[in-house]
Amino acid sequence: QAPKKAKKRTEGANSNVFSMFEQAQIQEFKEAFTIMDQNRDGFIDKADLRDTFAALGRLNVKNEEIDEMIKEAPGPINFTVFLTMFGEKLKGADPEETILNAFKVFDPEGKGLKSAYIKEMLMTQGERFSQEEV
Repeated sequence: QAPKKAKKRTEGANSNVFSMFEQAQIQEFKEAFTIMDQNRDGFIDKADLRDTFAALGRLNVKNEEIDEMIKEAPGPINFTVFLTMFGEKLKGADPEETILNAFKVFDPEGKGLKSAYIKEMLMTQGERFSQEEV
C-alpha cells in the first residue's frame, strides 16, 4: 500500500510541473530537450551534454563540469525531469541572472563575446532568428 502512495505523490509532482508553464513554453523546452538528446534515447546523459557543448563550439568541457551537471538531476534525465529542473531553476530566478548565465555558456571565462559570434549563434542554433530579427 505504501509504494502506491509514494508513486501517486511522484506523479502529482510531475504533473504539477506541466502546470507551471504555458503550452508554448513546454513545446520550446521539448525542442531544446530533443536537440540535447543527441542519441535520441529519450534521456540526456553525459555523452549528450558533451555533444551539445561541441555543437555550440565548446570542445574543451571538463569531465568534472559534465559530472556536476548530471549530478543536479535526481536521476536519469527524461523530459519530465528536464522540465522539472528548469521549473525549479526559473521559479526563483532573477531574469537578469538568467540572461547572464546564458551568456556564460558561450563565454565561460568572461572575456567578452564578439557581436558577429552572437549573431551567428542566433541565426544557426535552436530556434533560428532571421537576418531582420538579428
